[in-house]
Amino acid sequence: MLIVTGLVVEGWAAGLFRRARTAVEPWKPSTALVTNGIYALSRNPIYVGFTIIYAGLAIGLDSPLAAAMILPCLIVIDRFVIVREEAYLERKFGEPYRAYKARVRRWL
Repeated sequence: MLIVTGLVVEGWAAGLFRRARTAVEPWKPSTALVTNGIYALSRNPIYVGFTIIYAGLAIGLDSPLAAAMILPCLIVIDRFVIVREEAYLERKFGEPYRAYKARVRRWL
């Protein structure tokens, strides 16, 4: 159930990017600021979906080591990926992005 939920979250988020005609891949330039749908609840729903899928796999594979690695993985993503993405988005979109950051949480 967790894996399916994570895939739905990721699919919804990626679909909103595609409808806005902006890149889903974080290494490609953003052409639009997406703030509707699931992005009104979380600034990073794709990472949330990834985390849910990872937790589902760790449980499904009965892997305490994989489960224990969730938090370290999230710390790395938060500090080394999301911080850079947010700095880029703030430079690219300015005040509209800052206002979005002020009203929507990073994770949930």
